[in-house]
Amino acid sequence: MKITIEGASEQFAEKVLVLAAQHGAELAVTTVDTGWTVDRAERYLRSLPAGARRFAKMVVDGDGYLDAEQLRQALGKLNGPTVALSRAVPRGVREGWWPEGISAPISPVWDPDNPSWHKNIAYQMTKENVPTFRAAISRLEDDQEAS
Repeated sequence: MKITIEGASEQFAEKVLVLAAQHGAELAVTTVDTGWTVDRAERYLRSLPAGARRFAKMVVDGDGYLDAEQLRQALGKLNGPTVALSRAVPRGVREGWWPEGISAPISPVWDPDNPSWHKNIAYQMTKENVPTFRAAISRLEDDQEAS
């Protein structure tokens, strides 16, 4: 029997093993880390065109949250950078850079007062990912200075 569970905690995996053993089944559990590491974040950022990389850096510099208007003032239209950001995760999965099930590091925030019109009011990154991406950006900047 082979069961694949992605994104589960270690505690959940242990409970599945106990349940399977109670029914006489032998299972092997393989866990896949779907979190962002500094290496993965650096690879993600390197895969982006300059405008999208600047977009990501601005969100990180905003401690994981930045108003869309600030991004528009700095970058102009956001269509290009946001499309590049959305395509980077699936491309990385296809290329084997990170596992399937990894979440997009930056997500849009919609206006809760106007849910039918999806103009993004901000972009956010989880607080857990901010230091990871900050370290990746630092590596990129160090590489640029060394060049």
